Amino acid sequence: MKKRISLGLLLSLYIVALIGFSTPVYANLQFTYETVKPENQQGAFEYFNLLMQPGQKQTVEVLLTNRADEEQTIEVGLNGAKTNSNGVLEFGPSAIKNDKSLKYDFKDLVKGPKEITLAPKETQPLKMEITMPEASYEGKIVGGIHLKSKPTKKEEEENKKATGVINEYAFVIGMVLSESDTAVKPELKLNTVYAGLSNYRNSIFANFSNISADFVNNMTVEMEVTKKGSEAVLYDIKRADMRMAPNSMIDFPLAMNGDQMEAGDYKAHIVVTSGEQNWTWDKEFKITNEEADKYNAQDVTLIQERGIDWKLIAMIVGGVFIAFLAIFFIVRTLNKKKKPKKRGKKKRK
Repeated sequence: MKKRISLGLLLSLYIVALIGFSTPVYANLQFTYETVKPENQQGAFEYFNLLMQPGQKQTVEVLLTNRADEEQTIEVGLNGAKTNSNGVLEFGPSAIKNDKSLKYDFKDLVKGPKEITLAPKETQPLKMEITMPEASYEGKIVGGIHLKSKPTKKEEEENKKATGVINEYAFVIGMVLSESDTAVKPELKLNTVYAGLSNYRNSIFANFSNISADFVNNMTVEMEVTKKGSEAVLYDIKRADMRMAPNSMIDFPLAMNGDQMEAGDYKAHIVVTSGEQNWTWDKEFKITNEEADKYNAQDVTLIQERGIDWKLIAMIVGGVFIAFLAIFFIVRTLNKKKKPKKRGKKKRK
C-alpha cells in the first residue's frame, strides 16, 4: 500500500512559526523560489507579511527558477491556515474543515494560476492577486502558497509500479494579511467532547476553536476524563508549546492507553493556558454501545492483544463439522429411499 508523505522535511522547516519562517532550503527539488517583497511588507521575513487597506487590490510575485535541464511544471495551491491535532499550523493542502468563526477565507481573497510551466533553466514570476474585503477588518487573514513539481508521465507510471513510501517534497510560503498592527485578544470556545480514534487507537477528543482573528501562541492544554459522578481520573494528558491559527479549530486527542472503550456517561475537565490567559471547561459526554463496539474493533492495540481468537475458530470448525454431518446423513437417507427393493424368486422343482 502506497503512503504519500506530502511536504516532508521542507514543510517542517518552513512552518516553524509564522512569525519567523526559516530561510530557504531546497533539498532535492528541481526548482527554487524567491519572494519579491512589496513596499507594504512588514518585517524582514521570508514569508509575506502585508499591511493592507480595506478594499485594496495588490499583485505580489514569487520568482520561480527551473534548475532542471528539461521543462518543468510547478503546481500552485493556495490554502487557508489550519491547526492540526498536535497544535501545529498547517499551510498546505489539508482535510481539516474551516471553523465557523472564519469570516474571510484566504483562498477567496488570494487568486493565482493553478500551475506554471518553466523551460529548462528559466526564471518566471508567479503572480498572485490579492483583494481585501471592502469592510474594515481587525485581525489577521492567514494562508500559504504551496509549490510542488508536477510529476511527468514517466514519473507517474513509475509511482504506480512502486511499493512502499513515495516521498513528495514541496515549498510552502506563508502569507499574513492585516490592516493594522493592533493585536487581537485571543478567545477560545469549546465545541464538543467525543469518542473516536487517533492513529487507530481509542481516544477522547476535545474540539475547541480559536474564534479570534489572531494567533494563540505558547498554548498548553490539560485534559482529564472521569466517569460521570466520580472524581477518579481515568485518563489525563498535558501538552505544551502548541499554537492555533486565527479562526481555526482543533481536535485535541486524549489517548486511552490501549484500554477497551466502555459505553457510559463521562465528564471531561479541560484547561487551556496561553500566557496570562486561561480557559477552563467542564463538559459531560456519552459513549454509546455502538461507538464502543465500533472503535474497539478498529483499535490496532486491541487487535494485536487479541491475537488469534481460538474460541471463535473452534466454534467455526465445530459448526462446519456439524453441518457436514447433517448433510452426510440427509444424503444417505435420501439414497436409501431411492434404492428399489429386490424381490426373491422361488425355484420350481
